[in-house]
Amino acid sequence: MAEQLWAPWRFEYIKKGVEASLPTGCIFVDLPDEENDPKNLILFRGETAFVIMNRFPYTNGHLLVAPYKHVMTIAELEDSELLEINQLVKLCTIWLNKAYSPQGFNLGVNQGPASGAGIPSHIHWHVVPRWTGDTNFMSAVADTRVLPHDLNESYTLLNSIIESEK
Repeated sequence: MAEQLWAPWRFEYIKKGVEASLPTGCIFVDLPDEENDPKNLILFRGETAFVIMNRFPYTNGHLLVAPYKHVMTIAELEDSELLEINQLVKLCTIWLNKAYSPQGFNLGVNQGPASGAGIPSHIHWHVVPRWTGDTNFMSAVADTRVLPHDLNESYTLLNSIIESEK
C-alpha cells in the first residue's frame, strides 16, 4: 500500500501562490501591531526586533528575525538594532537546537528584489535549521516542501522552550 503525504496547509499557498497569499501592507509591520502572537506565529518580541515563524517554511523551524522599523537595507539600521537582530539570530539557533537538534543552519539575508527576497521592502534575516539529506525530489519536481511538523505544533514547541528560559 502506498503511503500518503498530507500537508493540507500548503493547499492555500499552492492555490493562490505566494504573492496572492501575503496580506496587503507589510507583514513585518502589520502583524506585530495586531498583538495576536500565536495567530501570527510571533515567537519573541525584543526592543527593536522580533522573531516570527515563516508561514511558508523551507523546513520545520524556519524562523525570521525582523526589525520593527520598516527599512529595505541593512545600511538603514542603527548599530543597536543590528546588535539586537544578531543576538536574536543567535537565540534562534539555541532554541532550534533544543527543539529539533538540527545538524546545521542556513543563516542569511536577501536584500532587494534581485537577491530573491520574497518581501524586499522590509529587511529580515532567515534562520533555517538543516539536516544531512533534508533535500528531496519534492522540492525539485513539485515545488513542494515536505514538513513533518504542523506550524501550530512547531509554534507551541518553540514557544514553550522560549518561555522556559525567561
